[in-house]
Amino acid sequence: MANPYEINLEKNEANYTSLSPLSFIKRTAATYPNHTAIVHGKIKRSWAETYTRTRQLASALSKNGIGLGDCVAVMAPNIPEMLESHFGIPMTGGIINAINNRLDATTIAFILDHGEAKVLLTDTEFSPVIKEALKLVEKKPTVIDICDSEGPGGEKLGEIDFESFIATGDPNFEWSLPDDEWRAIALNYTSGTTGNPKGVVYHHRGAYLNAMGNVFTWGATTQPIYLWTLPMFHCNGWCFTWGTALVAGTNVCLRKVSAKTIYQALSQNDVTHLCGAPIVMQMIVNAEESERRTFSQNVEFMTAAAPPPAAILARMAEQGIRVTHVYGLTEIYGPAIICAWQKEWNHLTTDQKAELQSRQGVPYEVLEDVMVADPKTLEPVPRDGQTMGEVFTRGNVTMKGYLKNLKATKDAFSGGWFHTGDLGVWHPDNYIELKDRSKDIIISGGENISSIEVEDALYKHNSVSLVAVVAWPDEKWGETPCAFIELSDSSKASEEELISHCRNNLANYKVPKHFVFGDLPKTSTGKIQKFILREKAKELAVKK
Repeated sequence: MANPYEINLEKNEANYTSLSPLSFIKRTAATYPNHTAIVHGKIKRSWAETYTRTRQLASALSKNGIGLGDCVAVMAPNIPEMLESHFGIPMTGGIINAINNRLDATTIAFILDHGEAKVLLTDTEFSPVIKEALKLVEKKPTVIDICDSEGPGGEKLGEIDFESFIATGDPNFEWSLPDDEWRAIALNYTSGTTGNPKGVVYHHRGAYLNAMGNVFTWGATTQPIYLWTLPMFHCNGWCFTWGTALVAGTNVCLRKVSAKTIYQALSQNDVTHLCGAPIVMQMIVNAEESERRTFSQNVEFMTAAAPPPAAILARMAEQGIRVTHVYGLTEIYGPAIICAWQKEWNHLTTDQKAELQSRQGVPYEVLEDVMVADPKTLEPVPRDGQTMGEVFTRGNVTMKGYLKNLKATKDAFSGGWFHTGDLGVWHPDNYIELKDRSKDIIISGGENISSIEVEDALYKHNSVSLVAVVAWPDEKWGETPCAFIELSDSSKASEEELISHCRNNLANYKVPKHFVFGDLPKTSTGKIQKFILREKAKELAVKK
């Protein structure tokens, strides 16, 4: 028998629209046209002005051949042009590839080629590394220079600057939502477990939902004043690049993140929300008296990576800043699991609160499911807070897959779940807690560093016989790379020599901060026992 609820009740233009975060800016510009959207130095723009600029950017790109499925790369700090690009580029049907501005030229060149970027918007501050990268690419994209008045300047590599470029665009450019919300909106690269980064492809539906999930899960729904301490290149600013438009928030741009600039923004701009890695909290609590400013508003701080220590949480609270701990990966649009606060925790001691806050938590409302399970059988582990398993997720805020990498995509989605590669336990109250990383990724200042990539760089030095890189606990950065080195018999290579070698082969933030020389522990088959080295690094960190 036919289902009466399906007969002659079809999707049509009146009852169905593809989900896309592009709809956020259209609504906000119409509803709150005069509300401040962006603050950057002397620049202050409304949502109506910002919407006009994004349409001009889309129009100018379209005139230059950018359309459905075309990639536009952006190399810029947290400035208005980066935020505008998150709307203007996908308005053409194109894909935004926001590049980590800490990367080296070789990696940038790989990303430009792999993503097939047709246009590169680049801030002149990064001209030296971009100039080198452009020498290495197989096909050079059209270069457009961003000349930020708050920046240090630099060499222009393109034939036109950003402001002149968008001036050629139509402020009334007619754009449309994607006909399929599964279409790609963004390309982000993650270091993964090897040197070559993997291209994570986001769809409009996921970007829409995680932007919504962030602001509603965090309670940032009433025109928040959001300070950009989190890099916009990192998972598209954890989707807050779109999320602030959803709630008519004010984006306070911060080109350079420091204790002084953070306190200035808190005081002068009445900032209510900000995100960042543990290092940003360190900046706040360890600021010099001369850097501090008073502020009266309550401030919410969202952090990921390493769990905040109890002492840091207490000092943040003393400053009038409440910390929320989240967990996520590039593949799930940034954070999608949150340590949701329970009212009964309010009466606990600071140390007890910190212990609970150190757990990664429960899924966002927009993430369908999370489990901790056996990585081979996918059988859920007991919720006893002790049995280790791999963390798995699934739902709409999961990537389309890895660009041009079918095997990695199939492996990641095997069994109908996304395999995070992170190991943890499941507590009786359903909160998960990470215990280790099966991928050997080191998270330093919120940046992923592949230990294998660092090891490969060190192996290029003639004096290095064996090397193993593990995480060294660091109060400021959360973790930093530590290299355990066995030198060849005749070598007397110094730490300084190896540091110099690494700087010539790696981005600066990937260079090991600690070197330990001596024989490496091995199994009977010669495999390096990294778990022993991890414990040794922890012991050495305590002694220092």
